[in-house]
Amino acid sequence: MAEALAPLSSALPKGDAEIVVRLQGVRKAFNVGTSFETEVLHGIDLTLQRGDFCAVVGPSGSGKSTLLNIVGLLDRPTVGTLQVCGEETTTMNDRALTRLRGHKIGFVFQYHHLISAFTALENVMLPMLGAAGFPNAAMRARATSLIESVGLGPWQNNLAGHLSGGQQQRVAVARALAMNPAVLLADEPTGNLDTKSANGVFELLRQFNREQGTTVLFVTHNAALAQRCDRTIEVVDGQVA
Repeated sequence: MAEALAPLSSALPKGDAEIVVRLQGVRKAFNVGTSFETEVLHGIDLTLQRGDFCAVVGPSGSGKSTLLNIVGLLDRPTVGTLQVCGEETTTMNDRALTRLRGHKIGFVFQYHHLISAFTALENVMLPMLGAAGFPNAAMRARATSLIESVGLGPWQNNLAGHLSGGQQQRVAVARALAMNPAVLLADEPTGNLDTKSANGVFELLRQFNREQGTTVLFVTHNAALAQRCDRTIEVVDGQVA
């Protein structure tokens, strides 16, 4: 593995008790106002501090992914409030949410969602390109450092579609960290990987958590990986148990 990536300017002021995510009384219902209305989350109270490394566990259908989507500003709570990096999000318009999500939150999903016709380096540059609108030397340098930090320096110019599954997920981790987010959300990021590759991706998340203070919220059905996290959040029937 390459040397640790030197952190950019901190996404948040340093402090042991820096709160990066706070949910209060969050409920989420679908098909609101119809006879098919279904409430999935039932009054979630949750606080994440800077540097937390948390596993989210629970049976299928318990609301884990819905919770992650709300924290990631991909969906809105029906009731309750959500603060991200000190900003109240429930009153924001879509443009403000998109900007906050792009600068403060990184995502790693079960499937890597890389653009197969782009190189590994180009895939990592994409979030920065979306924010700035045009490529520059600083973006390329940042992407190169990230690619090297996940151990893929020799493969940075390979097309994503020509990489192995484990390598592709490593690129996805590097891409999620491109904007130096305060929070990294991972939804079953090791679910499609063999044991060795899964451990490698988990250790990458842990590395960035420890070295850069990135808060990690990690949804998993893998009990062994959950036990290696600092904190376990169990979601049962739409509530934090």
